[in-house]
Amino acid sequence: MAIKPGQWSFTRWTTVGQLEAVEVHHPSFKARLFLQGAHLTQFAPRDEANWLWVSEDAIFKPGQAIRGGIPICWPWFGVPGRNPPEVRRRILTGASHGFARTALWKLEDVRETSVEVEISLSLHANQDFADAWNGSALCLATYTFTADSLQIALTTTNLGDSPLALTQALHTYLPTSDIRHTHIEGLEGSVFIDTLENWSDFTQHGPVLFNGQTDRIYESGQPLAVITPATERSLQSVGSDSTVVWNPGPTKAAQLSDFPDAGWQRMLCVETANALSDYRVLNEGQSHTIGVMIGRL
Repeated sequence: MAIKPGQWSFTRWTTVGQLEAVEVHHPSFKARLFLQGAHLTQFAPRDEANWLWVSEDAIFKPGQAIRGGIPICWPWFGVPGRNPPEVRRRILTGASHGFARTALWKLEDVRETSVEVEISLSLHANQDFADAWNGSALCLATYTFTADSLQIALTTTNLGDSPLALTQALHTYLPTSDIRHTHIEGLEGSVFIDTLENWSDFTQHGPVLFNGQTDRIYESGQPLAVITPATERSLQSVGSDSTVVWNPGPTKAAQLSDFPDAGWQRMLCVETANALSDYRVLNEGQSHTIGVMIGRL
């Protein structure tokens, strides 16, 4: 049974900058989730640092995407022109990554037990977004926190009367003490599109290493291990057959206004996605869920 505000044991409202959020202070973990973008910026088991990277220059104001945490890219991923025709024909703006990450979501539910907290938020993409997108859909984001893992499920339901094509991503930023001594296992043998090499196809040999700017879309939704000098994390995805790996490198980082010049050395993005040929089509009333569970190895 849902627990309403005032009855919550571990969850409370807070304001950061100009944005409203809910914070979880459970005996076993902490979390912070913003209503704008349904944007998670903190998950930390007791006595541990944040499992997510957030820029020290992040901006917390309406209409500005937060740099770090887990932005939701929806109902399209990346620049409109790189999306499949079925997705692109619904996009009415030149903006990248859709509008969900700067939209105000509605808090639907908070469920608490002695071992976990589950929070759900919804976004009704209707005529309020008609200047950016031609479609009608309901997006439900559900976050489940325990002492050992965080799980996100993003469910899209087509509310229109014609097939709806979309791309999307859970744009997860992870911290590292040194990107040069960080690698990803689980993508060996996968084909990837390197956006920095004229969007050409390559095959991954060995673990993914970082030697400067990286921007790749892998044709894989396999379980991954992210190994840094201090941590080892597992990422298990559902509803996804594409994975984006991104690091801005020094030149790109210096061009980002809400990103420290040296920040690229301390982060990486591993994104659970439906991107490029992995786009999804929903018939009238049909739903699709994409999700990721981040845990310990």
